[in-house]
Amino acid sequence: MQTIRWGVLGAGAIARTFIKNLGTEATGILAGAASRSRSSAVALADGHPGVQVFDRPADLLGSPTIDAVYIAAPHPAHAALAIAAAEAGKAVLCEKPAGLNYGEAMAMVDAARRSRVFFMEAFMYRCHPQTAAAVEAVRSGKIGRVRLIEASFCFRAGFDARGRLFDPALGGGAILDVGCYTVSAARLLAGAALGGAAVEPEDVKGSVQFNSAGTDSIAAATLVFPQGILARVLAATEMNHPHSVVVHGDEGTLTLDNPWFPGSGGSLVLQPVRPGKSIRQEFAEGPGPYALEAALTVAALRAGRLQAEAPAPDWNDTLANARTLDRWRESAGLAYPSEDPAKRRRTVRGQTLRPGRSGRMPALEVPGCPVPVSRLLLGTMALSRKEGPYILEEFIEQGGNALDTAHIYSGGQEELALGRWLRAHPGLRPRLFLLGKGAHTPHCNPLSMSIQLGQSLERMGTGHVDLYLLHRDNPAVPVGEFVDALNRELRAGRIRAFGGSNWSRARIDAANAYARKHRLQGFTALSNNFSLARMVDPVWDGCISSAGPEWRRWFRRTGIPLFAWSSQARGFFTPRSGPRLRQDTELVRCWYSPDNFERKRRAALLAEERGVSPLNIALAYVLAQAFPTFALIGPQTLEELHTSLPALHVALSPEDCAWLNLERASRSPRGGSK
Repeated sequence: MQTIRWGVLGAGAIARTFIKNLGTEATGILAGAASRSRSSAVALADGHPGVQVFDRPADLLGSPTIDAVYIAAPHPAHAALAIAAAEAGKAVLCEKPAGLNYGEAMAMVDAARRSRVFFMEAFMYRCHPQTAAAVEAVRSGKIGRVRLIEASFCFRAGFDARGRLFDPALGGGAILDVGCYTVSAARLLAGAALGGAAVEPEDVKGSVQFNSAGTDSIAAATLVFPQGILARVLAATEMNHPHSVVVHGDEGTLTLDNPWFPGSGGSLVLQPVRPGKSIRQEFAEGPGPYALEAALTVAALRAGRLQAEAPAPDWNDTLANARTLDRWRESAGLAYPSEDPAKRRRTVRGQTLRPGRSGRMPALEVPGCPVPVSRLLLGTMALSRKEGPYILEEFIEQGGNALDTAHIYSGGQEELALGRWLRAHPGLRPRLFLLGKGAHTPHCNPLSMSIQLGQSLERMGTGHVDLYLLHRDNPAVPVGEFVDALNRELRAGRIRAFGGSNWSRARIDAANAYARKHRLQGFTALSNNFSLARMVDPVWDGCISSAGPEWRRWFRRTGIPLFAWSSQARGFFTPRSGPRLRQDTELVRCWYSPDNFERKRRAALLAEERGVSPLNIALAYVLAQAFPTFALIGPQTLEELHTSLPALHVALSPEDCAWLNLERASRSPRGGSK
């Protein structure tokens, strides 16, 4: 059995503690070290003969002598190192918190998933038998119905405004340093009380005491879990307070008086509510938590597992913890400078943003627009969230250049977020295609359109949008008034081309007839729904689907490009939908029908043949039409983004499309239909 060889990135106290726990067949051995400076790496390796010191972390990650890495660098370095390690094929054990925020944690997990390597957030207490015993005691009902969980992790450190515990640039503060433990434990035990895995709170309300550096020295929060379970969590870097976890139930109390460093003293105590003898379990013997987390990683590698087994944190657990910490900080008004999109000069990989770094995306010309447009457009309805810029930057690096936004999205917050992001990348705007929309009902008239366009341009900090669409139609307004107003914006240079969203064929034809008669520019694009699944009921009032045969003939005749929204039927072609799956009421209302389930069945058959997912087949169907099409996608995570990309490389014939859309009864297995 091969001994696992560890490389350690970072040279602080926790790295030294981890190294002390290596050296056996179960834990693996220290084989390499690297840090921000060679001297600190040399000091870390001192006393460990045969350990190779690398000049740079990249050299360690590129070495064939390293199987797994332990990341113990300051918080802001975690994401870039973990992603680079995963892409180098190394197993990753990363110190908590995984990233500064959910966006970084999401990128780390996504890199591990795509590279098919092990990744675990190093909550070492979760690997210890004491934690497993606490989970089992709660899950088995030994203290009855759980009402309240209390968790605290506090210590007093000497204040140093430039130290990692206090400096905002280093992700300093009590919440990220030790509050992550308390949230992790509360979520784990609340999940156990509910009979499952660690659970995410339904509500988070937090507060902090700020220090002169602008970070949190003391932080507290109340978490509300399903079935009314409450948790109170406390964290501090400038206040001493006993470390403890206490779970209060109807029939007793469970107490861990040394929850974070089990094995070095402390115990688990079950105290009944009614008079009776308490039960105490000691966990002083056996390997310590750092040795156990190393051994867990080694065992996973040997078994071919990519994730840890409970109660150690798996990927979903890490992501849920990061989201909860974000909510705690947001509730308390705490943010880090690097989280401001206007100040983000580097990607999550720690590199300058470079379009097309990771891939190329097919593109088509759109009349009047200055750059070829990628066949996928990224919707910006979630850009204002912390994870939004990470998804946008990955889309750009995958070769996408087209962004879809609208005046109405989040009351303007998405356009403001896009503007902040554009300011951080001033040379990128000429390479991008911006699709803007305005004049949504009830403000669908030429005057409102002009006002909203000006507001959108101001929010985004750009002088023009490349394609501007009327977000809805208003049949009460003569179509010529819209055409005249849009041509004025065209002459003013505020738009390069225009069109409509959720417009009928008759109104588009009338608009273009008016434009021809008056020698004006007409509508050059349309954005209606188009997907393999038939829209049974409109997603929103006033929505129009263009998927029927009459529409397809119209697009072929006019050559007008279609920018298809809900191009993937809002998840209908994923495992979320099925005749017996009815939890998503909107999915049921808009897409459930016998003919759509037959389309999904056929997409699954073709997907198996092509080695892709049914979702990819459905998206490829949109892009395979006999007229120019673009697909608007709205991924909420990096995984969803990467799930869509294979569709770009799936070629469907007209016969394939007809069979998928139930226009042909059968199809030969090799791709032709009959």
